[in-house]
Amino acid sequence: MSRTPHPHARTLARALDRGHLSRREFLTEATALGLSATAAAALGGLPLPAAAAAQRERRPGGTLRIQQEVRALKDPRTFDWSEIANVTRGWLEYLVEYRRDGSLRGMLLDSWEVNEDASEYLLVPRAGVTWNDGTPFTAEDVARMFDYWCDAEVEGNVMAESLSSLVDPDTRRLRAGAVSVEDGRVRLRLLRPDATLVVALSDYPAAVVPPGFDPATMLEAPVGTGPFLPESVTPGSGAVLVRNDAHAWWGADLPGWGPVTLDRIEFVDIGTDPASWVAAIETGRVDMLYENVGRFIDAADALGWEKSEVQTSATVVLRGNQEAEVDGRRPYADQRVRQALVLATDNAICLELGYGGRGTLAANDHVAPIQPDHADLGPAPFDPDRAAALIEEAGYSDFTHEIVTLDDGVARRTGEAFEALLLDAGIRARQTILPGFRFWSEWMSYPLSVTEWNHRPLGVQTMALAYRTGAVWNETGYANPAFDAALAEALTLSDPAERSRIMARLQGLLREDAVIVQPYWRSLYRHFRPEVVGAEMHPSFEIHLYALGFAA
Repeated sequence: MSRTPHPHARTLARALDRGHLSRREFLTEATALGLSATAAAALGGLPLPAAAAAQRERRPGGTLRIQQEVRALKDPRTFDWSEIANVTRGWLEYLVEYRRDGSLRGMLLDSWEVNEDASEYLLVPRAGVTWNDGTPFTAEDVARMFDYWCDAEVEGNVMAESLSSLVDPDTRRLRAGAVSVEDGRVRLRLLRPDATLVVALSDYPAAVVPPGFDPATMLEAPVGTGPFLPESVTPGSGAVLVRNDAHAWWGADLPGWGPVTLDRIEFVDIGTDPASWVAAIETGRVDMLYENVGRFIDAADALGWEKSEVQTSATVVLRGNQEAEVDGRRPYADQRVRQALVLATDNAICLELGYGGRGTLAANDHVAPIQPDHADLGPAPFDPDRAAALIEEAGYSDFTHEIVTLDDGVARRTGEAFEALLLDAGIRARQTILPGFRFWSEWMSYPLSVTEWNHRPLGVQTMALAYRTGAVWNETGYANPAFDAALAEALTLSDPAERSRIMARLQGLLREDAVIVQPYWRSLYRHFRPEVVGAEMHPSFEIHLYALGFAA
């Protein structure tokens, strides 16, 4: 492998030039193949990325208060909520960072190279990085992380799913010979080609942990490479990070990274009601929101706070769990019942009532137009009369569909829309609203519920995490060998045009099998005080703590 642009990079540039890829899509695909954002922009004839100096100068010091739910910490490879990772980002960093513009850049990696068919990767660790106990961060640490991530025997380990091309299917551990250290670099030899590997290294469960890491003592002995240390983490209440002045953070003097200016970051858990978030703005309790939704966006605008918006593949889904029993029956194992849920739902009404129209229509196939591997299969069907007939045919006319939702501003309102549409179609339904601690603890097991799914750079990532047979986050119980085979093929393809053709089959199977009702794609919003710097909304809800501060 060489440092010349990957052979597929010029194919991507041609696709961009012909309008087949957006700027964001091109940057994601090109940087995943090893180009820097600057080199990718030059190849694609795009404006160069904004220089780090363009960010407003930050004054030293200060405490920044962030409204965000605070959840219990656990083994990072099992993280299932962005909020957990936003707290641990203070000291646990990532090999790769996903940026607002869609590009990827090395964090604890300096660079990477990918061979032509994406079956072999060469990872180059960043020089000069140390753990906060003074120990150097080395290629051996990078290699060790793949052994940690690829242990599929760990319950809830989503990284083993994302890096399945390195996992031995028999031992369910890292395959022998898959990872080696060569002259201070790390070589990965995959079981099969996987063009999504580098993107997976930026996902929030991919935090890099120290040797001998124990989740039970991660607060007592918070060893990491980041610039902060945890002072306290109290689920449901708050968390505090303080700058670690005893540690020479690797990014302090690097353009686009440092300096770290804040003395202290406080996460303030005010609950899931957006009205309480705006009240916290009015009473001066916080300086920044994790997100804002619905009519409360206009309310925060009126209070004079800055608004940051980003288009994403974040969404909500109504899904029946095909394995769940209700009174001795498995209603959502019956395709007619699932199809009835689809046909009874007007996605445009869900977008308007559930999200105030602040997004774009989706078509029940969980791959977004802003993702480079999306295939346009046309709009979702809507036929409430046919829906009612299918329910009767399946023998569920007297069955009440209990729609379980989180008590928040998005899932709750969208659940209300689903309930109303089912009732309008003559299908019995009721909504059950649960507080966060109850919903989160059992989110995969409800027979019928509304789940929020975060943005991912590639649609094929979501397919692998959510719909592959036996996947860690497969909350639908979907198991289709044809889907699994097509997904395996899609994961091997570096060319997004080729992958899109396979994705059309995958998306088509989700629609044909009526696996989910997925009505809209969310635009995400964040508000913050005008003097706050570095708080712009990230498509994946990430908060890059090192970049935060107050304007000088």
